[in-house]
Amino acid sequence: MMIEHAALYTLDLERARAFYETYFDGTAGKLYHNPETGLQTYFISFADGARLELMTRPELEEGERSRRWTGWTHLAFKAGTRENVDALTERLRADGYEVTSGPRVAGDGYYESCVLDPDGNTIEIVA
Repeated sequence: MMIEHAALYTLDLERARAFYETYFDGTAGKLYHNPETGLQTYFISFADGARLELMTRPELEEGERSRRWTGWTHLAFKAGTRENVDALTERLRADGYEVTSGPRVAGDGYYESCVLDPDGNTIEIVA
């Protein structure tokens, strides 16, 4: 078994697409739009075959968030080296994204940092 893809709702589909393409080397497929429901999606493909489906629809609401809730907690990207983690983290910080931790060696031994994507989802960058 393998995970085929994960899906993420966003209020701004184009902003989310640009984020994952710009910082994580994703490639967006063709925009899908269902005119009956208003659903719009992009599949973002990554070099290792993983895919992320970005989705939006007219009735989405921005809810209050907590960093401590049940469900998915983060999406992790492997940068390859500590230097790559450092460089990407600083690039994201310089571009105005919130870095919530690191870069550091975590208790589980990973060298990592965490940043928030445009919708406030935690993205973990690991060596």
